[in-house]
Amino acid sequence: MQAAQRLSKIPPYLFMELRKKINKAKADGVDVISLAIGDPVEPTPVSIIEELCRRVHDPENHRYPTDEEKGMLGFRREVARWYAERYGVSLDPETEILGLIGSKEGCHHFVLARVNPGETVLMTDPGYPAYRSSILMGGGEPYNVPILPENHYLPVLSDIPTDVAKSATAIFLNYPNNPTGACATLPFLNDLVAFARQFDIAVCYDNPYSEILFSGQERISFLMAEGAKEVGIELSSLSKPFNMCGWRLGMASGNRDLIAAISKVKENTDSGIFNPIQYAGIHALKNEAGAVEQMIAIYGKRRRRVLDALRKIGIVFDPPKGTFYLWVPVPQGMTSLEFTNRLFDKTAVVVAAGTAYGRYGEGFVRFSLTVPDARLEEAMQRIEKEFAK
Repeated sequence: MQAAQRLSKIPPYLFMELRKKINKAKADGVDVISLAIGDPVEPTPVSIIEELCRRVHDPENHRYPTDEEKGMLGFRREVARWYAERYGVSLDPETEILGLIGSKEGCHHFVLARVNPGETVLMTDPGYPAYRSSILMGGGEPYNVPILPENHYLPVLSDIPTDVAKSATAIFLNYPNNPTGACATLPFLNDLVAFARQFDIAVCYDNPYSEILFSGQERISFLMAEGAKEVGIELSSLSKPFNMCGWRLGMASGNRDLIAAISKVKENTDSGIFNPIQYAGIHALKNEAGAVEQMIAIYGKRRRRVLDALRKIGIVFDPPKGTFYLWVPVPQGMTSLEFTNRLFDKTAVVVAAGTAYGRYGEGFVRFSLTVPDARLEEAMQRIEKEFAK
């Protein structure tokens, strides 16, 4: 039976293809170490799990979720408190916050809620592949905006052709950035708001790595920019800071019209977030800030080890200060795919080729720090040995 034509436009999802490659190699007896996927291996803090278990025993929580299309009000109120404490941002939990089954679904629902078929949606190149897929499935037309090292991986908004900006109805941005690790600045976000106002562009600012920062980098929310709530929303997630990727819990915050529109999509798409997961999320936001700091220390140690190994093989660069990824320039004379293939074929270490994130990802690969210390050490020793030849 033939699938819908819209699916033919969507390229194979990077991480699904990587998993197939890894699983085949493992089935052949190869000791593969994957540094390609950003899925934390450390356990979710015990107190969060205990709160989930406590709430699971209440029969009421096995019915349809409370306020199923919005997320329970208690969770939204805690998100509002967290934003006020963390960023000094004031949000109305009734109208400016929406619970999500992970922030990834927010990207897709944002397109359905805002973009009409054939309309242009701006996205960065390199960029998270799910943005392109969401745009295409929603009938939009993606337009790539380069983010380059010489501009600190921030888009130069003034370089976007005026006719393109006029035709665009939305833009996806993501800082701290996947895959580059770059961080936005408040002056840039103020410029973004002005740009969005000028061209009536809705901003979807995806911020799941907001807490993973190094070297004194300041935490910044898009909603800190003056007028941000007039032009867009921010997506956040508990996946990365609290090691809860499999729990699927996130939130959209900001413009009340966009929140209402996404809520309408959700009420006709899913039945909400399991109540015990929302209660566990409340507990995490309220009580587990210390766990976030512990994870930053762990990632910082691993980051230093990878940078040391890369220096030994002649790769020296100034790493950006966000996320648990490293956006690594490949050795001179090699393409992204050539370097990726050599690592896999000669060392059984898997990294993500930069071109998987777009044309401007050529010349780079992405290393993920979400593996146990012993496996990371083994991977670095293999790489050092291979390139010492």
